[in-house]
Amino acid sequence: MIIPFQNKRIVLGVTGSIAVYKSVELASRLTQAGSLVDVILTHSASEFVTPLTFQSVTGQPAYTDNDLWGSQGHILHIGLAKDAQQMVIAPITANTIAKLAHGLADNLLTVTALAARCPILIAPAMDGGMYAHPATQANLETLKKRDATIIGPAEGHLASGMMGIGRMVEPGELLGHLRYQMSRRGPLRKKKIVVTAGGTFEPIDLVRGMTNRSSGKQGFAIAQAAIDHGADVILIAGKNHLPIPIGAEYYQVNTAEEMLAAVLDAIPHASALVMAAAVADFRPAIAAKEKIKKASGFTTLSLEVTTDILSAVAELKSKSGFPEITVGFAAESQNLLENAKQKLEAKKLDLIIANDISASDAGFEVDTNRVFLLDAGGGKEELPLMGKDEVARFVLERVIGLLGLARSDVF
Repeated sequence: MIIPFQNKRIVLGVTGSIAVYKSVELASRLTQAGSLVDVILTHSASEFVTPLTFQSVTGQPAYTDNDLWGSQGHILHIGLAKDAQQMVIAPITANTIAKLAHGLADNLLTVTALAARCPILIAPAMDGGMYAHPATQANLETLKKRDATIIGPAEGHLASGMMGIGRMVEPGELLGHLRYQMSRRGPLRKKKIVVTAGGTFEPIDLVRGMTNRSSGKQGFAIAQAAIDHGADVILIAGKNHLPIPIGAEYYQVNTAEEMLAAVLDAIPHASALVMAAAVADFRPAIAAKEKIKKASGFTTLSLEVTTDILSAVAELKSKSGFPEITVGFAAESQNLLENAKQKLEAKKLDLIIANDISASDAGFEVDTNRVFLLDAGGGKEELPLMGKDEVARFVLERVIGLLGLARSDVF
């Protein structure tokens, strides 16, 4: 289950486009995320795919215009609209965009959209010329002014065989935008959370450098969990290849000094800083301006200590009061709890997450973690082996508690 989707009722409208195959995947993924999905197909959409296909992946009835004129036709659209906490129409054709913009309600989908009072997200899909037409653009502008969220279309190969802008965005991207939109009433709404992730890179020369094994997975999971709880997230990360959580304000840095500058710039008025990055403790005293040749006989590397970011944060916090809550990580290979407690006290942290990086199934580069949570009040909680996304939710629960906020699954 994904918190923003859990037990939320979503109306998924599907119109007549070859992109309907993406909607089947979207319906399936929404259901797996915990939503109750009511699908409405236009007549044209049902020419591409049957209602039974959607019923099979959602476990819910899928409706067509025949249901509008059935025994409960005069109230079906009202019931669907009233119960919906989110409406998404994907794909939406130029024809249906025009109908919504002008308030037409000549089928079950459009009459439900007209009755809906929940947020509406649409994902256009059409040929590039149709999308670029002034009429379509004017209709989209009208819908934007009415607070509809428009995602896409993307550029690529179109059904006409041409290349251009008109492809419906992929289901995973749509899911991310829906996830963000549905999280905005979470317990951390209007709270600024700064998260760091990944390892830093300290150059030796133009080619080589010092880094570490941190993948950034735990930090990115924490950023996503903070978004899921309604926060406005600033994510500062070292070089990585992970998808950026939709809704995060993202900054990529390389060196420890760059991360320090980015963190100090981000934390004013922040409710919390979660320092999950693996920042280098040392860097080359001098970085060569050219590639060091093997024949040069270079065999000795002089190092100097980098600035400790959490210590700098503690000093700034003592003057400004921000961030309100500071969370650190202790990645240790020996004396785990002793070293973590020492770091907790020395860096004046409110909470520290300690993990044994010598374990093959936890810590760096893997998708699971096994951690201890130690707080400034002397509390200790041990979490068993679990996914990093689950660890992230535990961390955010503690942050919410430390901020004195009420925990609620009803966003």
